[in-house]
Amino acid sequence: MEIPTARIMEENTYRLGAAEVFPYRYYYGALGLLPGLEIDGRITEHIGIRAFGDSYGWNKDKAFDIKYRFLPESKYGPALAIGIMDPQGTRLYPSQYLVASKQIYPFDFTIGLGNGRFGKRPLDASNEGIKAEIFTDPKQWLKDSQFFWGIQFSPSDKYSLMMEYSPIKFHKQLSDPAQKKYFDGPVPSKFNFGFRWKPLKWAEIDATYQRGEQFGINLSTVFEIGQPLIPIYDLPYREKASDKGYPVETRLINALFASGFSNIQIKVNVNDIWIEAQNNKYFYVTKAVEAILKLVYEIAPAHIENIHIIMNNNGIPMFEFSAIRADIRDWQREKLTTYEFIYLSKFDSSVTESPDARIFHQDFFTYGFKPSLESYFNDPSGFFKYRFGLAAWGSYHPWKGSTFLTQPEWYPLNNISTRTQPLIDPVRSDVVLYKEKNIALARLMFDQVGKTSNEIYGRISAGYLELQYAGLYGELATSLVNGRIMIGVGGSAVRKRDPDNVFKLSDDFTQVYKTAFFNSRLNVPEYEVAFDVKAGRFLGGDKGAKFTVSKFINGVTISAWYSVTDTSGFKDPENRGYHDKGIAVVIPIRLFKGTDSKTSYSYALSPWTRDVAQDVNQFESLFDFIGRNVKLFFDKDSKLMD
Repeated sequence: MEIPTARIMEENTYRLGAAEVFPYRYYYGALGLLPGLEIDGRITEHIGIRAFGDSYGWNKDKAFDIKYRFLPESKYGPALAIGIMDPQGTRLYPSQYLVASKQIYPFDFTIGLGNGRFGKRPLDASNEGIKAEIFTDPKQWLKDSQFFWGIQFSPSDKYSLMMEYSPIKFHKQLSDPAQKKYFDGPVPSKFNFGFRWKPLKWAEIDATYQRGEQFGINLSTVFEIGQPLIPIYDLPYREKASDKGYPVETRLINALFASGFSNIQIKVNVNDIWIEAQNNKYFYVTKAVEAILKLVYEIAPAHIENIHIIMNNNGIPMFEFSAIRADIRDWQREKLTTYEFIYLSKFDSSVTESPDARIFHQDFFTYGFKPSLESYFNDPSGFFKYRFGLAAWGSYHPWKGSTFLTQPEWYPLNNISTRTQPLIDPVRSDVVLYKEKNIALARLMFDQVGKTSNEIYGRISAGYLELQYAGLYGELATSLVNGRIMIGVGGSAVRKRDPDNVFKLSDDFTQVYKTAFFNSRLNVPEYEVAFDVKAGRFLGGDKGAKFTVSKFINGVTISAWYSVTDTSGFKDPENRGYHDKGIAVVIPIRLFKGTDSKTSYSYALSPWTRDVAQDVNQFESLFDFIGRNVKLFFDKDSKLMD
């Protein structure tokens, strides 16, 4: 209903929902990212209150909340949590609170103390800063705070009755757009009542009566992040009887190609066999290695004792995995655990040479397409601006590590437009001029990747690098401590493309935009978290750093970023003091199709109205090219091997 509890969503789960209690309508989502940590985002719509005109609809506000349970519930003690609501921006509904919850079945009791929305007075906006008075001025926080409490009675897992005391003084929330029109005095009651029904494990419906005058409804769903909607199952390879008369190399090549591999090389030397292949099917590289191990064990003759598997990406060897046939046999017969098998095997990410053998099923040409959704919020011409369509790509790989790429896009559903004029000397604030087009050529470029024996990767790209910019991009990167740390440098020299002519550069902006960065990444596989820092000069000339935190959950990657740069060189007030920020999610298609796949969909949400901390949208960064092809992640992902 209105007050928070100390209950936290389970780790690696998400909730989506919508609710209405006049005059508010809510659209929200929540993530349980780490044990005890929950992050919420919501849009509050103020029914009956116009903003910017009829095309925009009712006034809306975006906000995010963080809640951390620092003390789990025990046999005799309650769960204790701290919450930070709406700490940044306009702060229409901010609060910081401490709350305790204790279950004495079938009752669940909650009591808390909070300021701001729950307190004696409203809090000020923070603009681009982040405010949390509970930390910066705890005495004033305590002075401004009020108690709230609630009781939930759950006679079964499907039904609950709720009652709460909410201290919100709606008539004193002067920053709330609904206050002036709907709350000219205290609400009739501070007690709220509700009934909760869970018809399914993942579905919840709440009916409430709040403030002594309004009925409310809430609908929500809860799912495990990365849980396939259709169980993933791939039929094992079954060799045809007619193929068993072929040489072992031919049999293995046919089996590998049928199992989702290309760029295949095989070399047999007495007791050793080397197999190099590119994985085109399996999302986790350990599953690809497992598939090859099983095929080799079944097809290779008994005198083959040592098996060496080299996994490559566009011809670039990423790592070599070596195992003894006897260990594979014991692992297959469950005499060895997967952990023991991996311990007895060898992983080498410094490999650069391929077997001296002919390449079969070489991928000279690749192509594909996938749905593409792009959106942004809160433009004066409409709250939700989007375009939806297909992004296609075709590539040619004439030699090792090379890619000639074209990426056309078609968006038959496109309402992107704006009343806001681009800022002075725009870097990204004029992107609407490009994205309002239904047909676009996002990329037309050449890309070359290389690798040295000391595990230094290099990349050079040239051409139409992304929708807005054309030019050159270069990067160097390496991994350290088995992949726990990645470091690199990169930079670009680009010009702006003409938004009205896909094969022309802009006549209005003829300057060369230059970037230079030191890049670093800390991988923490124990929690599947990565911390990235990109520090240097951005496209707008501002210098500083962009910080990104990513969480990998069963193949789904959720990330958020925030920038801190020197914006004094910008000529407009909208850019000065601004911090670029946003969230993104990458979702593998394997969650929906019932079979394994490497393809993923990505969706990012950030303002398109600023020029701060902008960089060229890369075809693929070297950090992502290296990805999980390091020993640290290989060891962790080996648990997926059957």
